[in-house]
Amino acid sequence: MSREVRLVAVPEGLPGPEHFEVVDVPVREPGPGEVLVRNRYFPVSARLRTLLVGGVEGAPLPPVRVGEVPPSITVGEVVAVGGGEGPGVGDWMSHWDGWREESVVPVDGCTPLGDWLPDPVAHLGSWWTSYVALTRHARLRSGETVLVTAGAGGVGSIVGPLARLLGAGRVIATARTREKAQRLVHELGYDAAFVIGEEPVEAADVIVDNVGGATLRALLDVAKPGARVALVGALEGQLTGSGTTAPVELDTFGLILRGISLHGVNNRPDQDERDDWLGRLGGWLRSGALTFPHVRVSGIDSAPRALQEVIAGHHLGTVVVEL
Repeated sequence: MSREVRLVAVPEGLPGPEHFEVVDVPVREPGPGEVLVRNRYFPVSARLRTLLVGGVEGAPLPPVRVGEVPPSITVGEVVAVGGGEGPGVGDWMSHWDGWREESVVPVDGCTPLGDWLPDPVAHLGSWWTSYVALTRHARLRSGETVLVTAGAGGVGSIVGPLARLLGAGRVIATARTREKAQRLVHELGYDAAFVIGEEPVEAADVIVDNVGGATLRALLDVAKPGARVALVGALEGQLTGSGTTAPVELDTFGLILRGISLHGVNNRPDQDERDDWLGRLGGWLRSGALTFPHVRVSGIDSAPRALQEVIAGHHLGTVVVEL
């Protein structure tokens, strides 16, 4: 037997522990072309709310229905193999089977982790998204100022240090509270952090936006001429709105006259890109040039409350459930 988390009620507002249950389930033997993975880590993210309230057309993951297990990238160790070519017992893999202690998954639904990174949990970081946002979409140039919204989140906590490593001259962020803003400066090395609506925000050449809504509007109003904006997330709509939309009213004339461009970030690496990127990332992590800002909570029973805490902004970095 094993355990998994299931949705028991669709939240009318923000999700809480009362919307989930942890249930015992039998674990079957893997068949041909399958492996049994003992899951070790999975992250919890505020973006899950969108899937809990119906999803968005065209999104890579389907909505979560009552009785289903929330999806998530998950890292674990193969403990049984159903036969055929592929991974062996003891290999570390990632998959998307979600909030479960053990998963029987098709081999072609797994990604071997190898020894690219010094700690398997680092594969749960939003490294690739952060990297392409800065390089491919925002086209960061040496010496420029980078501004990251939601700098304490899973993406924001990576974008700032990565931007500095890639040559940014100044790295700044937004946060929900002054206390969280101070943590971004003291713990993650941001040059400054601002609370939208409480203090003026510094202009930037590059904006990596994880929030949308009124926050995005405020940053565009003060963005430098020629600024490039990488749109990564829409937390304002997910945390305060319907969960499936993130509307914002923009001054198109202003964007045109100041030469400001907006780019949606939705890239997945091909195999060659993945191998090249993991090689570079592994080197940075081993040398200490980068670290993985994350918080670990223990046990699958803690996952629903961890989600509630992430939505409330209690943590800094990626929140990982350790099984």
